[in-house]
Amino acid sequence: MHYFLLIYNRAHRHLQTVQEFADRNEAGRAYVASERAAQGDPGLEIVLIGADSLETIKRTHGQYFDAPGGRSSYLDAAIIGPKSPAPC
Repeated sequence: MHYFLLIYNRAHRHLQTVQEFADRNEAGRAYVASERAAQGDPGLEIVLIGADSLETIKRTHGQYFDAPGGRSSYLDAAIIGPKSPAPC
């Protein structure tokens, strides 16, 4: 299991930070420190997520990575259906 600390700037719709941790306790300390540093800034969203890889996080929490639509491409595929390959 890996732990990913994400700091997302809502105002700019931009992922500011992605930090990966192997140690759960270290990840928790970094999360608490980030929350304290951002205290009083409602424009920042700080999230700590455990997963097997960053690719999994990108699929399950795509709103932090897909800035233009603000919606996960994974969610789009679930709602709209997978994208068809371009014809040759």
